Amino acid sequence: MANDKPKILVVNDDPASLLALTSLLDGRAAEGNYTVLSARSGQEALRQVLLHDFAVILLDVNMPGMDGFETAEAIHQRARSADIPIIFVTAFLADEIDRLKAYQRGAADFLFTPVIPQILHAKVSVFVTLAMKNEELKRQAEALSQHALELTATNRRLVREMEERQAAERKSHAKDEFLAMLGHELRNPLSAISSASSLIGLPGANQESVARARTIIQRQSQHLSRIVDDLLDLSRAMSGKILLARQPLDLSNLVSSCLETFRATGRAAGYGISVDLQPGWVDGDPTRLEQIVSNLLDNALKYTPSGGEIGISLARVDGDVVFTVRDTGVGIPAELLPHVFDVFVQGAISIDRSQGGLGIGLSLVRRLVELHGGSVACTSAGAGLGSCFEIRLPLAEPAAAAPQPEVVRSLDGKPTVLLIEDNEDGREMMATMLAAHGFPVVQAADGLQGVAQALQQAPDAALVDIGLPGIDGYEVARRLRADPATRAIRLIALTGYGLEEDQRRVLAAGFDQHLVKPVAIDRLLDVLSQAQQQPADSAAHSADA
Repeated sequence: MANDKPKILVVNDDPASLLALTSLLDGRAAEGNYTVLSARSGQEALRQVLLHDFAVILLDVNMPGMDGFETAEAIHQRARSADIPIIFVTAFLADEIDRLKAYQRGAADFLFTPVIPQILHAKVSVFVTLAMKNEELKRQAEALSQHALELTATNRRLVREMEERQAAERKSHAKDEFLAMLGHELRNPLSAISSASSLIGLPGANQESVARARTIIQRQSQHLSRIVDDLLDLSRAMSGKILLARQPLDLSNLVSSCLETFRATGRAAGYGISVDLQPGWVDGDPTRLEQIVSNLLDNALKYTPSGGEIGISLARVDGDVVFTVRDTGVGIPAELLPHVFDVFVQGAISIDRSQGGLGIGLSLVRRLVELHGGSVACTSAGAGLGSCFEIRLPLAEPAAAAPQPEVVRSLDGKPTVLLIEDNEDGREMMATMLAAHGFPVVQAADGLQGVAQALQQAPDAALVDIGLPGIDGYEVARRLRADPATRAIRLIALTGYGLEEDQRRVLAAGFDQHLVKPVAIDRLLDVLSQAQQQPADSAAHSADA
């Protein structure tokens, strides 16, 4: 009845009486703002009630078949029409028993024939007005309900926006702190390298000071390399750019090897280290698993004071290989514990910033473990009460023993190397280092010059930077491979680009090898020694990240 006028139903089996009542009502319908419908029996009245909502029903008591009382009772049995007011119309003055019966059937009032028009209109107008008021209240309630829903939705949106803004502010703050810390971590080794370089250049520097300065430069350069590697590895892992070179391996041997490295460098000195390693085979990338183990060992050593205890164990549990590192170090506060593996957050609220580092090692651990189909968890009783890190990896079948290939190094007759590098300092240092190891070196400062030198000198191998002026390293490789005179040169890309797509693009351009700067000298010597052992056209392409 939302958009219609209130309706009045007149029910009477006598055509004359029905016409008289409907005519009286129709005469005031426009003024009273209602419409009039009629029915000539109780059954027809029930059909009308099924189709319409009525403000009031004028119901004749004496009808054949279903009388007025039975009709009223049937109307009020339906939930939708139970509250429709009914005015009984009767031709005689009802006694008290009839009135009681009518009220029991839901009568709201009585009209007696002959009907007085003024009384008819007065009684009907009361119920019409009531129906209009009820409809207005209903519309207002619906409007209020809709408004309440809109306010609730607005409030939820505001709360969500506030939470998102607060989260963005926390991330921004954490990133700002991370960048400030990154600057600090980069400036420290750069400052040491700069000071050591200046000392080497002093006229009065003695041999011992120069040797110590060289050691500092080497150590701090390695530290810078680790920082860059961690950042790149974390970026690759987060974006899914790391492709694992899986193979079956015994994780206990890898853990033992990592631990021996820490002991050999003196990193584990001053700690009580207990080790319980059972054989545990996994299907994983040895390089990435070594990163995981080294990061966890380094984390335990970093945050455990000298003299503390560190427990390292590896066991097979429920189809998994479980690697655990426990320490008696500074522990982790309860509010930090849920965030130890988060990117940036760990760096921003790190346990002990005086220990140095970027605080992204644990984030990298989690990403690498998840790439292996495993999980990582951390527990701590609180600050000062130590911590425990647990890695779970799926158990794999042991690999069949295979003979290890013998690495052959060329002792003399070193291959000639063409070094194509536009960075003058980098080119000079690389050339000097290779010459010190007995390699004849030809240098070129850009791609075009490199191609020309390759045609003139016919080197055995070429170390080619990718980001060259003129033509880039990819085009250099394509041109050298297209020319029969240079097709056999072993091409090695030595670049700062280390993503998987960079490796694929390097190999697709015709390179035999992809090495990422900075590369260890032993690794570079191994690769160059292959230039005289394997012709370029028979060597398998490979990539090192």
